[in-house]
Amino acid sequence: MRRVAVIGIVLVLAVAAGAGGYAWWRSRTETNGERPLVLYGNVEIRDALLAFDGEAHVAEVLVEEGDRVEGGAVLARLDTGRLRAEIARAQAEIETQAAIVRRLENGTRRQEIEQARAEVSAAEARVRNARRNVERLGETASTGASSAQDLDDARAQLDVEESFLEVRRKALDLAQEGPRKERIAEARARLTARRAALSLLEDRLADTTLTAPAAGVIQSRILEPGEFATPTRPAFSLALLDPKWVRAFVPQPDLGRIQEGMSAVVSSDSFSDRSFPGWVGFIAPTAEFTPKTVQTTDLRTKLVYEVRIYVKDPANQLRLGQPVTVEVDSADRQPTSAPGRTTSSEAAERQPSVRKGGAS
Repeated sequence: MRRVAVIGIVLVLAVAAGAGGYAWWRSRTETNGERPLVLYGNVEIRDALLAFDGEAHVAEVLVEEGDRVEGGAVLARLDTGRLRAEIARAQAEIETQAAIVRRLENGTRRQEIEQARAEVSAAEARVRNARRNVERLGETASTGASSAQDLDDARAQLDVEESFLEVRRKALDLAQEGPRKERIAEARARLTARRAALSLLEDRLADTTLTAPAAGVIQSRILEPGEFATPTRPAFSLALLDPKWVRAFVPQPDLGRIQEGMSAVVSSDSFSDRSFPGWVGFIAPTAEFTPKTVQTTDLRTKLVYEVRIYVKDPANQLRLGQPVTVEVDSADRQPTSAPGRTTSSEAAERQPSVRKGGAS
């Protein structure tokens, strides 16, 4: 009997040791992240309010609520009647100013220079005639054949003709020299200013077409044809399809089992036959919920940290607010440059074909 009792005690101790060893192994396994970390959260999607960069009446709206659009797709247009008239006027002003610049750059025409020379020759002839008239009156005035007044008038006329000759000579010099460089520069500057004004009008014309900044789904159609659009009045609400992520919360005791860049699998009750691949893209640096100051071990276990798991969903099956389950592969630990963080190059290697959007 004593031998049986000893054997029973040994068996009990062996079973207890085995159970304790299994419990220790399981805790070590979970702590080392060999089992997936299961989180629960909801799908989040960014949305954008789209508005025209201009003021005019809406001419046409080309999409309906619920339509899926690609980046660059035309959503609506404004009335452009007045703007096109302003553009036509600006183009005519540019042509006029360009003609002025060409005229100044080409300088004085040969015919104009010849005309100026002819006017100088005519002025010289009048001066010679006035000078001979003064000489004749000077001779006759000394004999009393003409009056002193006639001589004074002849001298005054000579002064006028000589002054007019000087004016014609200066005009010839100007014609030969051509326009001043400052005047040409001024004309060119005016032409540049008119072209800049036209470019601004063309930009305003381009702004009358509202396009989608990225692929998404039209959530709300706010403006209708005939309404007056302004930059402060949205025309559409667009749900962006990329990036799409799951907002979940990890308890403080499991914080050491998750790192940015870890792969994850997202599943939903709505799609029992498939799952969605993803990765951990963001871990909040601070805890949420109360208490804000940890004072006891019990309170410390109640802290949670926000985690964002980015998801590949090219078919756009996951919806905003949809509850999902996330399994993070805690065994997928990559070399890190700092505790709890992966380098940017490592993160790029882990998801080479998917754009990783930042947290909003």
